[in-house]
Amino acid sequence: MALLETHGLTKRFGGLLAVNRVSLSVHQGEILGLVGPNGAGKTVFLNCIAGMLRPDDGRVSFQGADTTGATAERMCHQGLARTFQMPQPFPRMTALDTVLVAAQFGAPGNGMAPRELARRCLVEVAFPHPETTLVSGLNTVELKRLDLARALASRPKLLLLDELAAGLMTGQLGPLMDIIRRVRDSGVTIIMVEHVMPTIMGLCDRLAVLRQGEKIADGPTREVARDPVVIEAYLGERHKPDATSH
Repeated sequence: MALLETHGLTKRFGGLLAVNRVSLSVHQGEILGLVGPNGAGKTVFLNCIAGMLRPDDGRVSFQGADTTGATAERMCHQGLARTFQMPQPFPRMTALDTVLVAAQFGAPGNGMAPRELARRCLVEVAFPHPETTLVSGLNTVELKRLDLARALASRPKLLLLDELAAGLMTGQLGPLMDIIRRVRDSGVTIIMVEHVMPTIMGLCDRLAVLRQGEKIADGPTREVARDPVVIEAYLGERHKPDATSH
């Protein structure tokens, strides 16, 4: 059984069809890359399955239960967490307190005290400052690390990553990819929206490609990356697998 499934998921904003009958499945333990041009509907799709937007049509199933239109609070308690393109934490809180909120609020725990869990998550993402650091003093890359720690502290079974690698220098990608692999190896399934091709090719077991709200491809990463339709719509010749394998 798939951990997450969508069937004909559709979301409209007035006359704009942002997500158009997208059916997708995600299986336990895999990293699925959700890619496509800007405006393809990737973040809207995440918002629909995470409870931030109610789909206009179609169905969402998480862990075998129908969660179509469920609230973000309910999805979090059931084990779905996410990061955001632009993290917006409380600037007057410390890094530890930011993560502690999620540790106290998220899915049922395994007996670990919330403060201990929050500290462990900061270590897991290699947060580069003391836990007492105020959020207001962090740069964008550090905020994304903190956002990942916050998401992990809610004890997710499924983690949605929205452009976590955006803004990173080339030398910073390797350590981030190592963190994501460790998260997956700990038992967390991942859907990642990403534009940084070395990250996609190096991490994702499978790719689903959206264009103008429609799914145009879905399959093993290198197979999809060789699809002429995908190359024309999104990747371009320079991002074909042979160009990223060295």
